[in-house]
Amino acid sequence: MSIREGERFSPEEYKNHPRFANIKHKHYVPVWNQNEKTGPLEDFVHVDAGHRADSTFPNLLPRKEVKVRKYTPKFGTEIKGVQLSSLSESARDELALLAAQRGVIVFRNQDLKDCPVETAAALGRHFGRNHIHPTEPNVPGSNEVYVVYREQNDYYFQELADRRTNRMTWHADISFERQPSGTTILGILERPELGGDTVFADTTEAYERLSPAFQDRLKGLKAVYSSEGSIQNARALGGVVRRDGITTEHPIVRIHPVTKKKSLFVNPERTQYIVGFKREESEYLLNFLYDHITKSADLHVRANWEDGTVVVFDNRRCIHSAILDWNDNISRHAFLIKPQAERPTEELDDISF
Repeated sequence: MSIREGERFSPEEYKNHPRFANIKHKHYVPVWNQNEKTGPLEDFVHVDAGHRADSTFPNLLPRKEVKVRKYTPKFGTEIKGVQLSSLSESARDELALLAAQRGVIVFRNQDLKDCPVETAAALGRHFGRNHIHPTEPNVPGSNEVYVVYREQNDYYFQELADRRTNRMTWHADISFERQPSGTTILGILERPELGGDTVFADTTEAYERLSPAFQDRLKGLKAVYSSEGSIQNARALGGVVRRDGITTEHPIVRIHPVTKKKSLFVNPERTQYIVGFKREESEYLLNFLYDHITKSADLHVRANWEDGTVVVFDNRRCIHSAILDWNDNISRHAFLIKPQAERPTEELDDISF
């Protein structure tokens, strides 16, 4: 019986399991069976760290040796010369603001992968309550840090190839929760030599490109999200289920509490249907919005992974997809921290701070 089919091990047994024999960073080995029952997540008051930030970024970008390169005029930035593991409280506030403004920040030459897991978890807590996923694997000793682990012979590759003409899985993280993630941290641990990038789409610019009349038509519309499918799949495979499923409604257009800009908040992998619409009506409108976001190449940036790269992105103003295109017989291994933010609203007055 394989791990995927429900075996249960101690963290040390996971680290030494033959499936993970070649993993370099053993403190990030996937663990499925710790803290299995967490109960439902309670609502909490979220105050975005970006509200406290100095908009001149004196603590985050203080030195001449820091190199900043914008990927596009409005979306995506690469930074060299800043070490996330040693940021001050003020610098973390500024990072939240910069991520809100630029959507995606690619940091090079980071040491988080070599630090204790708690270093990364503590960084995440600065931006909100670190999310504990109902079914996904965590790391030994922390249920706040996810593991993304894809092998070349993973069934997931073949499943996508068998049923679709592409392997793109555009989504916003944990959009089924009442309070989805905001400032999010994704760090690479192992990667193929070529391929395996992550592409991001700017949903703020996508909204702003719509005509005023179309924007007005979207006002007040809500869509449904659910974790029930993931729960059922995990149970069918004998996997871990930490809490029961949840079904949530969110506005199709949400506003950012810091930038005060609106974004489209829909994604092909997670959004189910529009409340109050018949099936064909819902599919017609959602498919237009999906195509608008995912097929407009001028809304996209592609994060190319290098050893030590960590990407910080604002999950409220972009969607993303891994690119499952590599041919090497090597795993793609990463860690992911998803601090939860405010409940999505269409207007600032409705946000609970």
